[in-house]
Amino acid sequence: MKKKLIIAVVVPVLALFCATVRAGPTYRFTNITNNSALDAAIGETQLFVEVIDLGGQVEFVFTNTGPQASSITDVYFDDGMLLGIASIANTPGLVEFSQFAAPPDLPGGNNAAPPFATTAGFSADSDPPTQPLGVNPGEFLGITFDLQAGGLFDDIVSELASGTLRIGIHVQGYSSGGSESFINNGIADGGNGVVPAPGAVLLGTIGVGVVSWLRRRKAL
Repeated sequence: MKKKLIIAVVVPVLALFCATVRAGPTYRFTNITNNSALDAAIGETQLFVEVIDLGGQVEFVFTNTGPQASSITDVYFDDGMLLGIASIANTPGLVEFSQFAAPPDLPGGNNAAPPFATTAGFSADSDPPTQPLGVNPGEFLGITFDLQAGGLFDDIVSELASGTLRIGIHVQGYSSGGSESFINNGIADGGNGVVPAPGAVLLGTIGVGVVSWLRRRKAL
């Protein structure tokens, strides 16, 4: 009876979570500076951004899957239906970002075609010390934006596909001591060996935890 009660409680909670938060595509990044071919390849291999529908808001979750040393230290947005940054999800002591990046424009942004032009106020960077508090291997950063009046999550996905909205990141903390810049380019298919995005990881962790707990209870 208790097992049935627990399942009856957990399933609606997961359903509510899924109904409230709708995970969208996860995008790869393409290097635009190429200061080091190796560092560029590391960034293109292990840095991703997932777009999540929060209903009237959209969250961009930046992921560094590792294992190579690298740290996302600046994030920039170029145009789109975004109204403004509403919140930044930090992990105190690990990842700490604040609005308004320095420098205010994506380093090497002119190398993109067309040149990357950061929208005023649509940027954030890691607090000092810069590299340790950036997004290092195994860490995440969430930046939530309000949408313009009438703007929908699907508009954001369409804009990312068309290039009307672009996301740029500046990456430091490489073993070489160098830095690179990247912009989003293409959807990362989870079926092609990409580590599941944070939203999927969260739901999967909850589900596995519940099943494991029930199995332990049955064993007792």
